[in-house]
Amino acid sequence: MINQIRNLSIHGKLLLTVLFPSIISLFLAGFFLLMLETVEFKKVAQNDLTTLATVIGNRSTAALMFGDPGLAEENLAALNFQPAVQAACVYNKQGLLFADFIKVSEPTAWHCPPTSAGLSSHYEHSLLWVTEPITDKDGPQGSILVHANYAEAYWHKIEFTVVVFLVLVCGSVLAFFLTAPFIKLIALPVKQLVTTVKTISETKDYSLRANKHYQDELGLLVDAFNELIDKVETQNQALTRAKDRYLALYDDNPTMIFNLSEQGQIMSANLTGAHYLGAAVSALEDCSILDFVHPADLALMHELMQQCLTSPSIVHKQELRQVCQNGRIIWVRATARLVAYDKQQNSLLLVCEDVTEAYNLSQQIAYQASHDALTGLANRSEFDKAIKEAIALAHTDNSEHALCYLDLDQFKIVNDTCGHMAGDELLRQLSDLLKKQLRRNDFIARLGGDEFGVLMYNCSVDQAIAASEKIRDFVRDFHFAWDDRRFSVGVSIGIASITDTSGNAVNLLKEADAACYAAKDKGRNRVHVYRPDDKELALRHGEMQWVQRIEQGLEQNLFCLYGQPIASIAHRDEKLHFETLIRYRDTQGLIIPPGAFLPAAERYNLAPLMDRWVIKNLFEWIATTPGFLNRLALCSVNLSGLSLSDETLFKFILEQFAVWEIPTHKICFEITETAAIANLTSATKFIQQLRDKGCSFSLDDFGSGLSSFAYLKNLPVDFLKIDGLFVKDILDDKIDLAMVKAINEVGQMMGKKTVAEFVENEKIFNLLKELGVDYAQGYGIGKPVPLNELKLIIPFSM
Repeated sequence: MINQIRNLSIHGKLLLTVLFPSIISLFLAGFFLLMLETVEFKKVAQNDLTTLATVIGNRSTAALMFGDPGLAEENLAALNFQPAVQAACVYNKQGLLFADFIKVSEPTAWHCPPTSAGLSSHYEHSLLWVTEPITDKDGPQGSILVHANYAEAYWHKIEFTVVVFLVLVCGSVLAFFLTAPFIKLIALPVKQLVTTVKTISETKDYSLRANKHYQDELGLLVDAFNELIDKVETQNQALTRAKDRYLALYDDNPTMIFNLSEQGQIMSANLTGAHYLGAAVSALEDCSILDFVHPADLALMHELMQQCLTSPSIVHKQELRQVCQNGRIIWVRATARLVAYDKQQNSLLLVCEDVTEAYNLSQQIAYQASHDALTGLANRSEFDKAIKEAIALAHTDNSEHALCYLDLDQFKIVNDTCGHMAGDELLRQLSDLLKKQLRRNDFIARLGGDEFGVLMYNCSVDQAIAASEKIRDFVRDFHFAWDDRRFSVGVSIGIASITDTSGNAVNLLKEADAACYAAKDKGRNRVHVYRPDDKELALRHGEMQWVQRIEQGLEQNLFCLYGQPIASIAHRDEKLHFETLIRYRDTQGLIIPPGAFLPAAERYNLAPLMDRWVIKNLFEWIATTPGFLNRLALCSVNLSGLSLSDETLFKFILEQFAVWEIPTHKICFEITETAAIANLTSATKFIQQLRDKGCSFSLDDFGSGLSSFAYLKNLPVDFLKIDGLFVKDILDDKIDLAMVKAINEVGQMMGKKTVAEFVENEKIFNLLKELGVDYAQGYGIGKPVPLNELKLIIPFSM
């Protein structure tokens, strides 16, 4: 019952609170009223009947004294007017019945006992017996017993009590109905508040608010509730945003996130992880992460999990392969650590990032870093490593190995006549050919351009020579076809032996390189072995020593500029025309001619840097020397063959023109005939670009090449410098004279001016004038001098 009461509404409980005390009070009041009225009635009735018995007994004293029962009965007859009295008995002194009174209407109701023994006053339900002694001055004369039935009087009293009780009930009911509206005033706001709470709880709509009816405690409660809901709504919105962010970070995270048991069982996974593994999130919860690890990497995964358990405070990382359900294998960077929850089982948080593309790219980069992109062979850095390993091996077991340096002959012809695509294809085909001619354990690499390196393990010098000759023969017999044209190339090979006395890899490469250049100098397409006492290699070694001195000279401006005048033969020039020459000033101030260092610069690719130094410093000197630019007619600047292939040189020259504000028509660039022919395509393009800007060009040493006239019509030059080897002997050698005459006539026919070199005396000058040569240069005209010593030249006959 208590539970039923607990489940009642506030209104019901309030009603019960009012009704229950009222009912209890009514019943208690009725009960006590009835009890009090009954007791009071009995008391009054007994007192009244006792008084009546005493009066009747006093009247019957004389009858007892004189033994007159009749008189006693007459006295008792007065009781006939008492409606409740049913009988009366008078007993004498001996306790015997003396006289009695029995109402006629109820003859059988009750009869007087024969004696008074054991009689006493008492109630029995609604019946009352009263016994009183009859005395006089002489003492007890007898006793009287009166019997009365108060049933009817009882009922009247009960009826009265019931009426009173009903009046109380009616008053209570009236009070209850009058109280009910007040109860409703309390219950209604509470009910509405409860309804609002239930609605919010069911709908999760925290925008709902309870209505405030009164400014009492319930009103304060409603205000407090609404404030609480405001806070809940704010926190719920914040929680919702946090949940959305969490879902975005978890399910929409581009990385795979797994929560694992300590044994690797998947407890949860985000959508990205499920997508990568090709399964639903719920399906993954019955799987182990080990099911998706490549068998070869299972040991790595076990180690990663063990590290997390052993060092829970550290984040552990590992790259491994993951197998998706579609069979696709991806590389992932796994990051894991142990996560501990309060009083719960520990778990592993595993975050996997797909690094397949990065891994493949790193592998590709690593491959590209160690291999040549064109041929697929190992590159220079890998070859250096292999040489170091071979040196260490030779020092360890006294073994002998051979280092071969290969440089293709006539490769530039293919490159210049058919383009770089043809050159690249030639290198690819030759690379395959070279690999097939080597032993399985030999190591081959492309060192750059058309140069290759071969490392022959456990190979003596004689064996290396035989193998190199075999390679040379195969390359010589190889024919390269491109666009209906066929080319034959050769290869020059230098060999250096690797023994337990060999130095470092750099020196070995220098030795093999020097041997290779010696092979080229001997006529190309041959094999040369490096020997410490080789004179040719000693010369090459001297050139190699010049490399460092050249680099130092460029850094510290140890070079200086000279100029050699060029004189007009037919006309007197009012302005200066000269060729710029370079010299080296050593630490003692000695001026060293270019013949000592230019071969080394050409051979070791330092010539383009020297060309840039000359151009920059020449332009700066011309611009900063007062009045010199006005005296200048034309200044010639030599360019090496390597510079013609430098695609950035054109931009550099234009920048120098702009910086020093040198007029382009006052600069003439000189290139040798052999350099122009060797770089025909790039040379033609380079010459035309600068001529479009206003510069002029001179072809130096013309006539020394094998096919000079054949290439001349393809070269857009302005001047032809006739090789001095022909000029210096034209007075005595008819062939040289014919050559100079022919070169001059062909050049002028093509609209080009001619310049004769090595003009050493007036006779040569006059003969050149007869031949119609335009300009002369040589010691007879003027020796090379520092630029600030240049003066206007007046030729012999002018």
